[in-house]
Amino acid sequence: MRMLITFQNKKIPVYFNAENKQPVQKTLKLLSSTLEKKISHGKRALKTCLSSLISIEIVGCEAILHTVRENDTLALSLY
Repeated sequence: MRMLITFQNKKIPVYFNAENKQPVQKTLKLLSSTLEKKISHGKRALKTCLSSLISIEIVGCEAILHTVRENDTLALSLY
């Protein structure tokens, strides 16, 4: 399943796996709060990743942040 969120004035697609047990709205709320927290208090590598974010994939309790540069892609725990 695919949904769009707005982050830093950009529309970012979020892809969900069909096996996720958590409700979609709860996961999106956790994702949004985690991203906002990390953009303001995260390390430089994480801020670099968030500035070039192109899509997010939710796998279980992790968000895989895909960026323009493959080397900047990382996983972020939501729980």
